Amino acid sequence: MEFLFSYGTLQSIKVQFETFGRELEGHADELLGYKLAMVEIKDQHVVDLSGETHHPIAVDTCDLADEILGMVFEITTEELAQSDKYEVDEYQRVIGRLKSGQQAWVYVQA
Repeated sequence: MEFLFSYGTLQSIKVQFETFGRELEGHADELLGYKLAMVEIKDQHVVDLSGETHHPIAVDTCDLADEILGMVFEITTEELAQSDKYEVDEYQRVIGRLKSGQQAWVYVQA
């Protein structure tokens, strides 16, 4: 199993069903060392699915006092690959450090 931290559209039940074929279960946590910005989404499929033309994006600040609230989901390796297909080129997947001490995959500014 993999852990995926989401602070944006992957928390949407509609996006989860379209991306993973199921509703994900998770728990709240906070990503350390990042702040939120917004990015324009140009991929029409992603806009149609999320219903949003602009999505939040985590920007690295290197300051552990900066935190982003989100959810940690337990997913399979196959589902992680599916989430890679959903995310647009402005995002990259990295291991993030969470306030709970857990580590999880997270999509941040590329």
